[in-house]
Amino acid sequence: MAANENTELEELIRGAGGSEAEVEDDGGAGLDLVTLLLVARRSLVWVLLLIALGLAGSWLYLRYTKPVYQSSSLLKIDEKTEAGALGLGGAIGSGDVRPSSSKLSGEVELIKSNIIYAHLVDSLALDVNYYVEGTVLESELYGISPFKVTYKVKEGSLYNTRFDVVFLNAQQFRLSYNHQGQEVSGEYRLGQPITTPALELQLTATPWMSQNVPGKKYYFLINDGGTIGNYLNKGLNVQIVNPDANTIQISFTDFNPVKAQAIVNKVDTVYLREKLAQKQEATQRQLRFLDTQLIENKDSLQGAEENLKRFSRQNKTYDVRSDMSAITSKLVEQEKARLQLEQQADLLDEIAALIEQDQITSNEEASIAESIPGLNRLGDEQIAQQVTKLNDLQWNLRRVLRSYQPTTFTVQQLQADLRLAKNSTRRLIQRSRRLLQQQLNDMNRERDALNAQLQQLPEIATQQTRLQRPYNLYEKTYLMLLDKKMEFSIAKAGATADFQILSPASGPSAPIAPVRMMVYAIGLAAGIMLGLGVIAVRYFMHNTVTSVRELERSTTASVLGVIPTYDKEKMSVSKLVVDRSPKSAISESIRSIRTNLDFISSAKKKRLISITSTISGEGKTFVTVNLGGIIALSGQRVVILDLDMRKPKVNLAFGAENVKGVSTILIDKHSIQECIQHTTIPSLDFISAGPTPPNPSELILNARFDEMLTELYQDYDVILIDTPPVGLVTDGILIMRKADIPIYIVRANYSKKAFLKNINKLIRANNFTRLSTILNDAQASGLYGYGYGYGYGYGYGQGYYDEVKPAEGLVQRLKKQFS
Repeated sequence: MAANENTELEELIRGAGGSEAEVEDDGGAGLDLVTLLLVARRSLVWVLLLIALGLAGSWLYLRYTKPVYQSSSLLKIDEKTEAGALGLGGAIGSGDVRPSSSKLSGEVELIKSNIIYAHLVDSLALDVNYYVEGTVLESELYGISPFKVTYKVKEGSLYNTRFDVVFLNAQQFRLSYNHQGQEVSGEYRLGQPITTPALELQLTATPWMSQNVPGKKYYFLINDGGTIGNYLNKGLNVQIVNPDANTIQISFTDFNPVKAQAIVNKVDTVYLREKLAQKQEATQRQLRFLDTQLIENKDSLQGAEENLKRFSRQNKTYDVRSDMSAITSKLVEQEKARLQLEQQADLLDEIAALIEQDQITSNEEASIAESIPGLNRLGDEQIAQQVTKLNDLQWNLRRVLRSYQPTTFTVQQLQADLRLAKNSTRRLIQRSRRLLQQQLNDMNRERDALNAQLQQLPEIATQQTRLQRPYNLYEKTYLMLLDKKMEFSIAKAGATADFQILSPASGPSAPIAPVRMMVYAIGLAAGIMLGLGVIAVRYFMHNTVTSVRELERSTTASVLGVIPTYDKEKMSVSKLVVDRSPKSAISESIRSIRTNLDFISSAKKKRLISITSTISGEGKTFVTVNLGGIIALSGQRVVILDLDMRKPKVNLAFGAENVKGVSTILIDKHSIQECIQHTTIPSLDFISAGPTPPNPSELILNARFDEMLTELYQDYDVILIDTPPVGLVTDGILIMRKADIPIYIVRANYSKKAFLKNINKLIRANNFTRLSTILNDAQASGLYGYGYGYGYGYGYGQGYYDEVKPAEGLVQRLKKQFS
C-alpha cells in the first residue's frame, strides 16, 4: 500500500507540473480581479488588524520616545572697527569687511571648537545632570533641581555613574550608586559632606525644594570632559545659512527645551567674548611685533645714515646727481660764453681788415653800426668810439678831397689824423684780441677741469646709490611700521564684535521630533503596506479553486452546478444524505445538477454517467452516491458501480461490505445479480468494487465489462460509475470514453488550479465534448457568479429549506474569517 501511495503521489506531482507548464497555453494566466477581490475580502480582517497594529506601534513609539526640542539663533558676520569710523579706512582697511566663504567656515569651526565648549561647561554647569523618574519616561531637571551637587571625584570610574537619590523628608535622603560592581548606599542629610576614598560629595537644597519632593526618585550623573564634548558635538549644529548675506545659524537639540535655549544663548555670549579676546590678543601680539621691528629697523636706519654721512664728507657732496646736473649746466653756459668770445674775436678781425682796406663804410650817409655789422655786440665802447672817429675822419677826407688837392694842408692834416686814428684803433683791437684770447684759454682750462670731474661722478653716483638704497628701504619700513602701530592702537581702542545677533534663541514651543502626524502616518502606511502584502501573498499563494467563475475561466467544460458545504455533521466517509435531508441546500443543489443532466441527455432514456476527479478526496464518491439518490428519487432506476478498485468507497457510503463486486463479476466469479446491493431508496442499487485485483485496467478493457453494462441497461435507466482519479491512474479515462456524460468533480478550496488544466487536456486529447464539471464543497463566496442550473433549484423559496444553522458566536465568526 505504501508503494502504491508513493507511486500515486509521484504521478500526481508529474501531472500537476505538466499542467502548470501549460497554464499560458490554456489562457488561464493573468490577473484575476474577482479572485483578488475575494482574497482581499477574506483578508480584510488581517488588513484592519495590521493597520491597528501599525497605529498602536506609532502610539507606543510616541509614548515611550522622548520629544526632541531645538532652539536656534541667527548671526550675521560684520567686521566693524572704530578706525573705519574715524576716516582711516583707506589706511587701515574698510570699516565693513565682507568675509569670504573660507572665513565663514572658519567661524563655524571656531564655534564648534573646544575653546567654546570649555567656556560653556564653566558657565552652564553641564558637568552634573539631574533627573527625576516618571511613570514612563524620565525628565531632566535643568535649572529646577531641588538639590545641588558639589563634588570632587578621586577615581575616574565614578564619572558617568548613576547616583540614585530618594528623599526621605525635606532634609534627609538616601544615596546609592554602584562602584566596582558593588552597590554603595547610605542615608545622609542635606549639607552633610559625604567622603569616601573614591569621591567627596555634598548635596544642598535649592529654591526648588518643596514638600512634593519626598517620595520621588531622583538621580544625577557626573559627566567627564569627553562625555560633555560628545554631548555638545551631537546636539550643536552650526551651518552657513546664506553666504551672500554672511549669516550663520546656531542651533542645539536636546530633550529639555530650556536647556537647549540656554546653551544657544550662552554660545552666542561665549562666541562674542572669545572673538573680542582673540582680537585684542591678536592686536597685542601685532603691537609687540611692531615694537620689536621698529627697534631693529631704527638701528639699521641709523647705520645707513652714518654711511651716507661718511660718503658725503669724503666726496664733499650730498647729492651726486645734483652735482652732475650743475656741472653739466656749467659746461653748457661756458660753451655759450666761449662762442660769444670767439664771435667777438672774429668781429675784431673783421674790423681790423676793414681798417686796413680803408673800407669802413662806402656810404656817406651810413652809420657806423650799419657799416660794421655786429659792432654793438662787441661790448667795447672805446673801439666803437675809435671806429666812429675813424669813420668820421674818412668821411671828412673824402669830402675835402672833392674840393682840395691831396697836397693841400687840410688834406694832409686829415690824412695824418686818419693814420693816427687807425693806429689807435689797431692798438685797441690788438689789446681786445689779447684779452679775448686769454679768456678763451681760461675757459678751455675750466672746461677741461669740469669734464674731468664729470667723468668721475658716475662711479661716485653708483656708490651713493648703493648707500642710498638701504637707507630708503629702512626709512620706508620705519615709517610703515610707525603707521601700522598707530592703526593697531586705534583698532585696539575701538575693537567691537564682528557679528550681529539677528535672531536670538527662543524657547521651542513644539518638539521637532518625533512628529506625531508623521509617526502616525508612517504607522498607518506600514499597516496598509503590510496588509497589501498579506493580500498579495495570499493571492499568489491562492492556488486552489474557490468559485464557479474560476472554474469557468480556467476550463472549456460546462459547469453542471455547485454543491455547497455540508455543515450539518462531520463525515469520516462519504454518505448518502439526500434521503435524510430532502429539503436541505445540498439536496436542492444536486436536484439542480439532475435537471441540467436532463437538458444535456434529454433524447436518451438510458444513460451511462461517469464521475471522476483529479485526485482522491475531491468528493467524487459523495457526489456519485447523492446524485444517484436524487435521480432515483425522481422515479428512475439507478445503479452505482464502484470502479475505483484501488480505493473502493461506495460500499462505505452505504455501510455495506465489499466481499464481492465488479472485480469478481469481470472475472466471472459472481454474477451481476449476486453482486447487486440495495439501499434505503427502492430504485437505487449499487455494486461495490469487490476485492482489489492486481490489474484493474486490464479488467476494464475486458469484453466482459461491456457485457456487464449491456446487462445492467436491461434493468436500470441510469448507470453511475465512480471512476478512479484520472490524475493518478488511466482507468478513469477508459471509462469516460464509454460514458454518455462524463462528469469531473472539482472541490472548492481543495483542488489545485493546476488540476483544471487536466480537464482541458482530457477534452483535447479524447474529444470529450460532453465533459461537464461540478464544483463541490463550495463556501457561500464560491456560489456567487453562477446563475444557471444551480440557481434554478437553490435560489427560490424563502424558508424552503429545513437546514437551520446555529447562531455563531464571536469566536466562531473570527475563526471563520481567519481560516
